[in-house]
Amino acid sequence: MSITVTPFFRSVLHADALISGAAGLLMMLGAPLLSPLLELPAELLFWAGLILLPFVAMLVVIARRATVSKLVMIDIIAINALWVVGSFGLLLSGVVAPNALGIAFVVGQALAVAVFAELQFIGIRRAAAVAATA
Repeated sequence: MSITVTPFFRSVLHADALISGAAGLLMMLGAPLLSPLLELPAELLFWAGLILLPFVAMLVVIARRATVSKLVMIDIIAINALWVVGSFGLLLSGVVAPNALGIAFVVGQALAVAVFAELQFIGIRRAAAVAATA
C-alpha cells in the first residue's frame, strides 16, 4: 500500500534528514573533540555518526517522492525507535560511563529521534486520512 507524501510528511522527513545528518557529521568529524568532553569512546561516536549517513540519504530520497510504501515508512519509524532503545540501552548497560554532559548528549539525541518517530507516525495517519477523503 502506498501513501502520499504530504507537505507535512515531507517537512518531517527533511527535518529528520537535516538533524540526523548534522548529528552524524558532528559525531564523525568531532569524535576526537567530543570524546573527552562527553567521556564517550571516540570510536562509538565516529561509527554512530557514520551509520546515520545512509539513513539520511534514504530520508532525502523518500522525501522527494510523491508516494511511498507504507511499509517503508513503518521501517523508518522502527529504525528511529531502535535508535532510541539502543541509546538508552547503552546508558543502562554500563558498557560506557559518560559524564553528566555525555548522558545529556545521549538522552537529548534519543529524545529528538523519538520526536521524529512520533511525527512520522502522525504523518502516516494524516496521509491515510487525506487518501480516505479523496
